[in-house]
Amino acid sequence: MLRLEPVPAFDDNYLWLAHDGTHAVAVDPGAAEPVAATLQRLNLRLCAILVTHHHDDHIGGVSALRAACDVAVYAPDDARIADATHRVRGGDVVDLARPSLRLNVIDLPGHTRSHIGYHGGGVLFCGDTLFSAGCGRLFEGTPAQMLASLDTLAALPPETAVCCAHEYTWSNCAYAATVEPDNARLAARIAEVRDLRDARRPSLPSTIAQERATNPFLRVDEPAVIAWGERHGVPARARVERFAALRRGKDQFRAPATW
Repeated sequence: MLRLEPVPAFDDNYLWLAHDGTHAVAVDPGAAEPVAATLQRLNLRLCAILVTHHHDDHIGGVSALRAACDVAVYAPDDARIADATHRVRGGDVVDLARPSLRLNVIDLPGHTRSHIGYHGGGVLFCGDTLFSAGCGRLFEGTPAQMLASLDTLAALPPETAVCCAHEYTWSNCAYAATVEPDNARLAARIAEVRDLRDARRPSLPSTIAQERATNPFLRVDEPAVIAWGERHGVPARARVERFAALRRGKDQFRAPATW
Protein backbone atom coordinates (compact mmCIF):
# COMPACT_ATOMS: atom_id res chain seq x y z
CA MET A 1 0.00 0.00 0.00
CA LEU A 2 1.29 3.44 -0.95
CA ARG A 3 2.05 5.70 2.01
CA LEU A 4 2.30 9.47 1.87
CA GLU A 5 4.79 11.48 3.89
CA PRO A 6 4.62 15.30 3.80
CA VAL A 7 8.15 16.59 4.49
CA PRO A 8 8.03 20.16 5.86
CA ALA A 9 10.51 22.65 4.39
CA PHE A 10 11.03 26.43 4.28
CA ASP A 11 8.12 28.36 5.81
CA ASP A 12 5.19 26.31 4.54
CA ASN A 13 6.24 23.82 1.82
CA TYR A 14 5.58 20.10 1.80
CA LEU A 15 8.10 18.02 -0.16
CA TRP A 16 6.10 14.83 -0.58
CA LEU A 17 7.48 11.32 -0.33
CA ALA A 18 5.30 8.46 -1.59
CA HIS A 19 6.62 5.06 -0.50
CA ASP A 20 5.82 1.40 0.06
CA GLY A 21 7.84 1.04 3.24
CA THR A 22 11.07 0.37 1.34
CA HIS A 23 11.15 2.39 -1.88
CA ALA A 24 10.19 6.03 -2.30
CA VAL A 25 9.52 8.69 -4.90
CA ALA A 26 10.09 12.35 -4.01
CA VAL A 27 7.79 15.05 -5.37
CA ASP A 28 8.97 18.64 -5.79
CA PRO A 29 12.04 18.40 -3.53
CA GLY A 30 12.82 22.07 -3.08
CA ALA A 31 15.54 21.19 -0.57
CA ALA A 32 17.63 18.03 -0.39
CA GLU A 33 18.40 17.96 3.34
CA PRO A 34 14.91 17.37 4.78
CA VAL A 35 14.16 14.77 2.12
CA ALA A 36 17.43 12.92 2.78
CA ALA A 37 16.83 13.06 6.53
CA THR A 38 13.33 11.62 6.16
CA LEU A 39 14.57 8.88 3.86
CA GLN A 40 17.16 7.94 6.46
CA ARG A 41 14.69 8.12 9.36
CA LEU A 42 12.20 5.85 7.60
CA ASN A 43 14.90 3.62 6.11
CA LEU A 44 13.72 4.31 2.55
CA ARG A 45 15.55 4.10 -0.75
CA LEU A 46 14.84 6.95 -3.19
CA CYS A 47 13.98 5.56 -6.63
CA ALA A 48 12.62 8.54 -8.59
CA ILE A 49 11.89 12.27 -8.45
CA LEU A 50 8.80 14.00 -9.84
CA VAL A 51 8.70 17.73 -10.56
CA THR A 52 5.55 19.77 -11.26
CA HIS A 53 7.09 23.15 -12.18
CA HIS A 54 10.25 25.21 -12.23
CA HIS A 55 10.03 27.35 -9.08
CA ASP A 56 13.09 26.99 -6.88
CA ASP A 57 11.17 25.86 -3.80
CA HIS A 58 10.14 22.84 -5.91
CA ILE A 59 13.44 22.00 -7.64
CA GLY A 60 16.17 23.37 -5.37
CA GLY A 61 17.11 19.95 -3.99
CA VAL A 62 16.90 17.95 -7.21
CA SER A 63 20.57 18.18 -8.20
CA ALA A 64 21.87 17.05 -4.82
CA LEU A 65 19.40 14.18 -4.51
CA ARG A 66 20.07 13.00 -8.04
CA ALA A 67 23.83 13.14 -7.45
CA ALA A 68 23.48 11.13 -4.25
CA CYS A 69 20.98 8.55 -5.47
CA ASP A 70 21.36 8.45 -9.29
CA VAL A 71 17.61 8.35 -9.94
CA ALA A 72 15.33 9.34 -12.81
CA VAL A 73 13.88 12.85 -12.68
CA TYR A 74 10.51 13.39 -14.39
CA ALA A 75 9.69 17.01 -15.18
CA PRO A 76 7.83 19.22 -17.65
CA ASP A 77 9.52 20.24 -20.88
CA ASP A 78 10.88 23.51 -19.52
CA ALA A 79 14.51 24.60 -19.88
CA ARG A 80 14.30 26.24 -16.45
CA ILE A 81 14.40 22.74 -14.96
CA ALA A 82 17.95 21.65 -15.70
CA ASP A 83 18.17 18.23 -14.04
CA ALA A 84 15.37 16.34 -15.78
CA THR A 85 16.17 12.93 -17.23
CA HIS A 86 12.63 12.42 -18.59
CA ARG A 87 10.54 15.26 -20.06
CA VAL A 88 6.81 14.60 -19.74
CA ARG A 89 3.60 16.32 -20.73
CA GLY A 90 -0.14 15.81 -20.43
CA GLY A 91 -1.18 12.37 -21.69
CA ASP A 92 2.14 10.73 -20.82
CA VAL A 93 2.36 7.96 -18.24
CA VAL A 94 5.06 7.59 -15.59
CA ASP A 95 5.27 3.88 -14.75
CA LEU A 96 7.37 3.28 -11.65
CA ALA A 97 8.41 -0.22 -10.64
CA ARG A 98 9.49 0.77 -7.12
CA PRO A 99 7.34 1.88 -5.47
CA SER A 100 4.79 0.29 -7.78
CA LEU A 101 2.95 3.32 -9.09
CA ARG A 102 1.44 4.24 -12.44
CA LEU A 103 0.87 7.98 -12.82
CA ASN A 104 -0.93 9.88 -15.54
CA VAL A 105 0.62 13.25 -16.37
CA ILE A 106 -1.84 16.17 -16.55
CA ASP A 107 -1.12 19.56 -18.12
CA LEU A 108 -2.04 22.25 -15.58
CA PRO A 109 -1.12 25.68 -16.98
CA GLY A 110 -1.99 28.73 -14.93
CA HIS A 111 0.42 29.08 -12.02
CA THR A 112 3.21 28.68 -14.60
CA ARG A 113 2.89 28.02 -18.29
CA SER A 114 4.45 24.52 -18.12
CA HIS A 115 2.98 23.29 -14.82
CA ILE A 116 1.97 19.63 -14.73
CA GLY A 117 0.46 17.24 -12.20
CA TYR A 118 0.65 13.51 -11.58
CA HIS A 119 -2.39 11.35 -10.85
CA GLY A 120 -2.56 7.64 -10.10
CA GLY A 121 -2.85 5.09 -7.35
CA GLY A 122 -5.58 7.17 -5.74
CA VAL A 123 -3.23 10.15 -5.33
CA LEU A 124 -2.82 13.56 -6.99
CA PHE A 125 0.43 15.54 -6.83
CA CYS A 126 -0.73 18.96 -7.97
CA GLY A 127 2.16 21.26 -7.07
CA ASP A 128 0.92 24.84 -6.79
CA THR A 129 -2.20 24.50 -8.95
CA LEU A 130 -4.68 23.30 -6.35
CA PHE A 131 -4.47 23.99 -2.62
CA SER A 132 -6.90 22.91 0.04
CA ALA A 133 -9.69 25.52 -0.10
CA GLY A 134 -7.64 27.54 -2.60
CA CYS A 135 -5.53 27.61 -5.75
CA GLY A 136 -2.18 28.97 -6.88
CA ARG A 137 -1.41 32.49 -7.98
CA LEU A 138 -1.34 33.21 -11.71
CA PHE A 139 2.30 34.05 -12.42
CA GLU A 140 2.43 33.07 -16.11
CA GLY A 141 -0.97 31.79 -17.15
CA THR A 142 -4.40 33.32 -17.68
CA PRO A 143 -7.55 32.96 -15.57
CA ALA A 144 -9.09 30.86 -18.35
CA GLN A 145 -6.12 28.48 -18.29
CA MET A 146 -6.13 28.12 -14.53
CA LEU A 147 -9.88 27.59 -14.37
CA ALA A 148 -9.62 24.89 -17.05
CA SER A 149 -6.83 23.22 -15.06
CA LEU A 150 -8.94 23.26 -11.89
CA ASP A 151 -11.94 21.91 -13.79
CA THR A 152 -9.75 18.99 -14.89
CA LEU A 153 -8.74 18.26 -11.31
CA ALA A 154 -12.30 18.60 -10.01
CA ALA A 155 -13.34 15.82 -12.41
CA LEU A 156 -10.95 13.30 -10.82
CA PRO A 157 -12.44 10.57 -8.60
CA PRO A 158 -13.78 12.07 -5.35
CA GLU A 159 -11.69 9.82 -3.13
CA THR A 160 -8.41 10.99 -4.71
CA ALA A 161 -5.91 12.16 -2.08
CA VAL A 162 -4.81 15.72 -2.91
CA CYS A 163 -1.14 16.31 -2.07
CA CYS A 164 -0.69 20.07 -2.29
CA ALA A 165 2.74 21.62 -2.01
CA HIS A 166 2.01 24.26 0.67
CA GLU A 167 0.34 24.49 4.06
CA TYR A 168 -2.02 27.31 3.08
CA THR A 169 -5.24 25.74 4.29
CA TRP A 170 -5.93 28.05 7.24
CA SER A 171 -5.72 31.29 5.26
CA ASN A 172 -7.54 29.70 2.31
CA CYS A 173 -10.41 28.63 4.57
CA ALA A 174 -10.60 32.13 6.04
CA TYR A 175 -11.02 33.58 2.56
CA ALA A 176 -13.45 30.86 1.46
CA ALA A 177 -15.63 31.72 4.44
CA THR A 178 -16.00 35.27 3.12
CA VAL A 179 -17.28 33.85 -0.17
CA GLU A 180 -19.58 31.16 1.27
CA PRO A 181 -20.27 32.04 4.93
CA ASP A 182 -23.20 29.58 5.08
CA ASN A 183 -21.29 26.54 3.75
CA ALA A 184 -21.63 23.93 6.52
CA ARG A 185 -18.98 21.66 5.02
CA LEU A 186 -16.55 24.57 5.00
CA ALA A 187 -17.34 25.33 8.65
CA ALA A 188 -16.55 21.71 9.52
CA ARG A 189 -13.30 21.91 7.57
CA ILE A 190 -12.32 25.08 9.42
CA ALA A 191 -12.84 23.33 12.77
CA GLU A 192 -10.81 20.35 11.57
CA VAL A 193 -7.95 22.51 10.33
CA ARG A 194 -7.89 24.49 13.57
CA ASP A 195 -7.49 21.25 15.56
CA LEU A 196 -4.84 19.85 13.21
CA ARG A 197 -2.73 22.98 13.19
CA ASP A 198 -3.06 23.47 16.96
CA ALA A 199 -1.63 19.96 17.25
CA ARG A 200 1.13 20.90 14.77
CA ARG A 201 -0.14 18.34 12.28
CA PRO A 202 -0.50 18.84 8.51
CA SER A 203 -3.92 19.71 7.13
CA LEU A 204 -3.05 17.59 4.08
CA PRO A 205 -3.69 15.51 2.12
CA SER A 206 -7.19 16.64 1.33
CA THR A 207 -9.49 14.84 -1.11
CA ILE A 208 -11.16 15.89 -4.33
CA ALA A 209 -14.55 15.39 -2.63
CA GLN A 210 -13.58 17.71 0.19
CA GLU A 211 -12.33 20.34 -2.25
CA ARG A 212 -15.50 20.18 -4.33
CA ALA A 213 -17.47 20.84 -1.16
CA THR A 214 -15.33 23.64 0.33
CA ASN A 215 -13.02 25.23 -2.25
CA PRO A 216 -14.55 28.32 -3.91
CA PHE A 217 -12.20 27.97 -6.89
CA LEU A 218 -13.77 24.58 -7.66
CA ARG A 219 -17.24 25.95 -6.91
CA VAL A 220 -17.49 28.85 -9.35
CA ASP A 221 -20.81 27.48 -10.66
CA GLU A 222 -22.45 27.15 -7.24
CA PRO A 223 -25.30 29.60 -6.55
CA ALA A 224 -23.59 31.12 -3.51
CA VAL A 225 -20.40 31.77 -5.48
CA ILE A 226 -22.35 33.17 -8.42
CA ALA A 227 -24.12 35.50 -5.98
CA TRP A 228 -20.73 36.53 -4.55
CA GLY A 229 -19.60 37.38 -8.09
CA GLU A 230 -22.70 39.45 -8.77
CA ARG A 231 -22.06 41.43 -5.58
CA HIS A 232 -18.61 42.15 -7.01
CA GLY A 233 -19.92 43.24 -10.39
CA VAL A 234 -19.52 39.97 -12.29
CA PRO A 235 -22.54 38.83 -14.36
CA ALA A 236 -23.88 35.37 -13.53
CA ARG A 237 -22.90 33.93 -16.92
CA ALA A 238 -19.32 35.27 -16.80
CA ARG A 239 -17.66 32.17 -15.40
CA VAL A 240 -14.02 32.99 -16.15
CA GLU A 241 -14.45 36.57 -14.95
CA ARG A 242 -15.95 35.27 -11.69
CA PHE A 243 -12.93 33.01 -11.17
CA ALA A 244 -10.59 35.92 -11.92
CA ALA A 245 -12.43 38.08 -9.37
CA LEU A 246 -12.12 35.31 -6.77
CA ARG A 247 -8.39 35.07 -7.39
CA ARG A 248 -7.94 38.86 -7.20
CA GLY A 249 -9.83 38.84 -3.93
CA LYS A 250 -7.55 36.18 -2.50
CA ASP A 251 -4.46 38.10 -3.65
CA GLN A 252 -5.61 41.07 -1.56
CA PHE A 253 -6.87 39.06 1.43
CA ARG A 254 -5.08 38.93 4.78
CA ALA A 255 -6.16 36.03 6.95
CA PRO A 256 -6.65 36.48 10.68
CA ALA A 257 -4.16 34.69 12.92
CA THR A 258 -7.12 33.15 14.73
CA TRP A 259 -10.87 33.04 14.33
